[in-house]
Parts: sequence; C-alpha cells; structure tokens
Amino acid sequence: MKAHLANAGYGVLDYAAYPIGMLLVAPIVLRNMGAAQYGIWAIVTAAVSTGSIIASGFGDANIQHVSSQRGLGRHDDLLRTVRCMIGINLVLGTALALVAWTLAPLAARHIVPSQGALQQDCLWSLRIASLLLWLRTMESVCISTQRAFQRYGAAVRVSILARLLSLAAAAALTYLSHSVASMVAAAAVLSLLGTCLQFADLHRLLPATSLAPAWDRDAMKALLGFGVFSWLQAVSTVVFSQADRIFLGVSLGAVAVASYALCTQLAQPIWGFAASGLHFLFPHLAERSAVQSSSGTRRAVLIAFACNLLFVAVAAATLMLFGERILRSWAGADIARSSVAIFPIIIWSSALLGLNVTATYALLAFGRVRTITWLNLAAGATMLLLMFWLVPRLGTYGLALARLCYGSITLLLYLPLVLGLRRARATYAPMSAGKPVCEEA
Repeated sequence: MKAHLANAGYGVLDYAAYPIGMLLVAPIVLRNMGAAQYGIWAIVTAAVSTGSIIASGFGDANIQHVSSQRGLGRHDDLLRTVRCMIGINLVLGTALALVAWTLAPLAARHIVPSQGALQQDCLWSLRIASLLLWLRTMESVCISTQRAFQRYGAAVRVSILARLLSLAAAAALTYLSHSVASMVAAAAVLSLLGTCLQFADLHRLLPATSLAPAWDRDAMKALLGFGVFSWLQAVSTVVFSQADRIFLGVSLGAVAVASYALCTQLAQPIWGFAASGLHFLFPHLAERSAVQSSSGTRRAVLIAFACNLLFVAVAAATLMLFGERILRSWAGADIARSSVAIFPIIIWSSALLGLNVTATYALLAFGRVRTITWLNLAAGATMLLLMFWLVPRLGTYGLALARLCYGSITLLLYLPLVLGLRRARATYAPMSAGKPVCEEA
C-alpha cells in the first residue's frame, strides 16, 4: 500500500508541477518581454506539449506488454519489447520533428505576420522546439518502462526536475535577453541532459548490454497491434480537448470562450488528478492479471474504483460549494456571473470523466485498448454533433451539455470491464489440489 500511495503521489506531482510552474513564471516573462514574445513562448510550449502527446502515444502499449512480461518473468522478451519501443519512437519522433521543422517558416509567418527580428525569433523558437519534441519522444520510452516496473518516482523525478529547471532558466533569461529562442534552447539542453540520465537509469534497471533500437518481429507486432489504437486515442484526445473552444470561438467570439475556458480549467483537475493519481493501477493490474487469479484482480479493481469514486465525489462537491467564489476571485465578477449557468454542468462533465479512470486503466491492463479507443471516438463524435446542433440554439450552455454527454458515454467502459471480469471468473475451476486454473481469454 505504501508503494501504491507513493506512486499515486508521484503521478499527481507529474501532472501538476509543470502547469503550476508555468503559472508562476508567466508573469515574469510577460513583464520582461512583453505580450508578443510571451505569446510566442506560450504557442511554442503548447506545440511541444501537444506534439509530445502524439509522438508518445505508443507508451501505453509499452507499459502493458512490459508489465505482463515482468509478471511472467520473461526478461528476454521484456528487453526486446523495450528495444522495439525505442525503435518505434525513434522513427515516429524523427518524422514529427522533421514535419515540425519544415512547417516552422509557414507557422512563423502566420504567428508574426510582419517580417523582422520578432518573426526570426519565432522561426528559430519553433525549429528548436522540433528538436525538443524529438527528445521528449525518446524520453517517453524511459518513462513508460519505469512505470511498467511501477517505479513512478524514478520515472518522473528527472523529468520534473529538467522541466522546472527549464522554466527557471526561461525566467532568468528574460532579464538577460529578449529572445524566445534562447529560452527554448535552454529547455532543449536541459531536456537532453535529462534524457541521457533517463537512459542511463534504464540501462541499470534492465540491465542490458545494449539499448540500441531493435526490430524483433513478434515484439513489433504486439506493440503495433496495441499501440496503433493507443496512439489513435492520444490523437483524438488532443483534438476533442480543443475542438469545443475552437468551435465556440468561431460561433460566439472570444468573450464566450474566455468564461467557458476558465470554467473548464478550474474543473479539469477533477479528471486530471484522478487520472494521474491512479495511473499506477495500469501496470499493477497488467502484471497481476498475468500471474494471479481473477479474484485478486477483481478486488484490486473494486478498491481502485472506491478510491476513484471517493476522490471525484469530494472534489466535485468542493467545487460545487466553493467554485463560484474561486472563479470570482480568480477571473473577476463579470466572468463569474456569465458562468453561473454552465459551471455546474462543466463540473459534472469533469466528474463523469474522472469516474471512468478505473475502467480505462483496467481495460488497458487487460489488453482491451480497441474497446477504449472506439468508445472514446464515439463519445467525441457525439459531442461534436451535439455542438453543431446545440451551440446555435443555446450558446455556451449547449456546449456544456455536449461536454456532459461526452463524459456520460465514457462511463459505458464499465460494461465491458464488468463482463470481462465475470467471464474471467467463470473460466476458473478448482483443481484437485485446490488451486485454480485459468484459461486465457
């Protein structure tokens, strides 16, 4: 239990540390460099984060297979899986970095239309960001492997330190120069050092004579069979998480987006803390399901769901009671008044998303990634259709309702989970020696 609590704590820290650091550093950058360069820095940071999510979408496949092989004691298969994962991310990260580098001039001209020093600064910031994206992609192999070994502290300590140091360097550089490119370059150097440390730690963990990319046919087939769907889910999550604000901005303007976006930002931690805090459940169940009876797995799922439900209930109730006051002090009375109707619905939508965390990680651990992907795509498509129908009629209230439907549909993940656990229970029969035997589904 102590190890699980530590993993949960590190998961939450990984989720919260960098955004909090950004909030603290943002006023310094804005004051010393001005709104235009702060905007470039914010865009570059968002591009790296989005690209990293897309590029590391195969990480769940690595966690699932490494956890299962570790539980079965298949060290050689485990090592081949990790080396194939390095190969996959090397190809994917390089491809995305090349695309980002190639598109940087076009993006810079749109971000800063007037030619001059600011446009060149934007161009080189985006180009250096493409290298940073490649480093983050390679680092994600180390992080997902460490998580598969349920070593969340080792997975995130170096990563968090490198990113927080990059924020500190960015703040310091605003006093020395007015170059966004130098801030991004400092982040890239620190990320390079952090990635080297991560691979050194991974080499000690396995241990392996070589961590060079490998292309083992069986390992590659297993990773791609799972990873294509986890990658598709990562891409769709990025799209759906931004689509509502983009559509609202086009339909109703920037003022409507401001109140809606602030409400979603305030409510998002309900899902975010639940997802990051319970992420250890994924490798834990993947390892246990490979070697233990279904009764032990069911018990772990039930305990996780109870914790999941308790946290979501407390967090949602807290925001229901105090959220309007927080919003008023954070964003002002005008935003708080305009958000009265939509804020409770957004809280409920985040709560429903937070409740599906246990089902998502359990199904991932059991290899049911296709079920998760198709249901999430169906939920996202339903949200988009409702957006087109409701927003012209109800405005931001209609968008909040569409978001609520998205969260409601994702709860259907519990149906295949419950059915799968029941089928697993039915396949266990007592042997003459009193030990259960399992037929693998």
